[in-house]
Amino acid sequence: MKKNIFKTSLYLFLATITIVIYSCRKEDILDQENPNAVTPDSFWNTEEDATKGIIGAYSPFTHIWYYSRFEIFLSDYRDDVVNAFGTSERTAAGSFNGISTSNGAFWVWSAMYQGVTRANEVIANVPNIDMNPVTRDNILGEAYFIRAFNYFNLLNNWKNVPLITIPISDLDDPKNIMQADPVDVWAQIESDLSEAQNLLPDSWPSDYNGRVTAGTAIGMLGKVYLYQEKYTEAKTEFLKIMDGRYELMANYADNFTEAAENNKESLFEIQLVADGSQGWGGDAPGAGKGAAFHPDLAPKGFTGQDGMRVNDWVLDLFLDERTTNGEIDPRTYTTLFFNSEETTTYQGEVLKSTTYGNRTYQEAYPGEDLVWANKWLDIEYGEYSGSQDQGWHQSGNNLRLLRYADILLMFAEAEFKLNGSTTAALNAINKVRARVDMPAFTSITMDDIEDERIKELSLERTRYFDLLRWNKVEERIVNNPQFKSESGGTSSYKPGKEYIDIPQNEIDSNPNFEHNPGY
Repeated sequence: MKKNIFKTSLYLFLATITIVIYSCRKEDILDQENPNAVTPDSFWNTEEDATKGIIGAYSPFTHIWYYSRFEIFLSDYRDDVVNAFGTSERTAAGSFNGISTSNGAFWVWSAMYQGVTRANEVIANVPNIDMNPVTRDNILGEAYFIRAFNYFNLLNNWKNVPLITIPISDLDDPKNIMQADPVDVWAQIESDLSEAQNLLPDSWPSDYNGRVTAGTAIGMLGKVYLYQEKYTEAKTEFLKIMDGRYELMANYADNFTEAAENNKESLFEIQLVADGSQGWGGDAPGAGKGAAFHPDLAPKGFTGQDGMRVNDWVLDLFLDERTTNGEIDPRTYTTLFFNSEETTTYQGEVLKSTTYGNRTYQEAYPGEDLVWANKWLDIEYGEYSGSQDQGWHQSGNNLRLLRYADILLMFAEAEFKLNGSTTAALNAINKVRARVDMPAFTSITMDDIEDERIKELSLERTRYFDLLRWNKVEERIVNNPQFKSESGGTSSYKPGKEYIDIPQNEIDSNPNFEHNPGY
């Protein structure tokens, strides 16, 4: 159970502040009242109001429409690792069958803009409050980060999005906003993250674990530059936090357990909590809100969800090279559940392929030979026999979205793009490999960097967007329809469908909005 005040306060604060409830389909993101204000005169007057406001801005991250469930269908479920079962809203984007009237895509869009809207309120109102100036700066830094992070997600999913940086109530004509040039959105994200790193603290008291820091903003800004191929700027940002403030955990698996949350490797993670609430997205006074990890990655038969399997090439890549002791890469066991009786000795443990209930592969799937996901399931915690023993709300395992290992690999990529296989690039990637006893590279290619990202970061909401920024969606996914064979292949692809279509209700509400190319 979570014990830090930040997680508990998230729900206590929301019970005392009036916030807009988003309906499934009834209103567009701009057709809403001020989401953080009770009235202009009764709120945004005290330091306590400022604190409530910023906690409200974090809240959408744990919405069922966002990271506690639906976002995964727009990230991991779209990549070449995951082969999701069935044809539904959950698999539509991954097989290029998404439509503008899809609830799933609209829900995620809505939750992201909910975060933007609340951050805008904080940025507009907190500077006017008579309060401790350091606290004010910290809260503003959080708001700039939250706005930037949500726009980063919106841009990478929808590309042609409206850019709103002031409260909705201050807009002259909310229904006459234009979709912004993506270049302008990238520039806003850069500006916000630069502001954030200057305003945020280097650390918070332990009671506030989960609140973003200057290091979070620096790492995210480096990622933003890398996505735009601004390699010099990206390298500069990454170097700022390669100063010892973050370290790799000794055990790779500790990045995916509830017991080791908010550790020294983590820059940003979503603070999930298993408190028994099964509320579907409650976000207002008196409304229940389930904010636990949803098991859409669990192996077949261990979850009540439609589920997915992992494409065979992923396991083949893991097995393609051995540790310095001639054993399977330890990350394989954390990431995948696969048909093997081999073991690897790592960090004083003997690792083997098991899933819930300590079942071996042949105990779970006699006679089968498919590959399943194992990452995030935290199968030893609570001795669960399946992913929903206590309902979908059972797991409070935090979702890590930015880790130091990713920073090192992104630095290696930026350095390689600038200068080739240098000592600096090798040192960065080899730190990641040394943690799991993999032999050091003596030289690297871009293929080596890409492969290492798969082994280190699969099922962490990054792979699809790596393919997108490398312009490899068509090469890796469209041209390999077998990777989406469980949901009908990729024959619906048209150029432009690398991105999701703009929700139909937004188009209906605003005559300036247009469908994305390919739709």
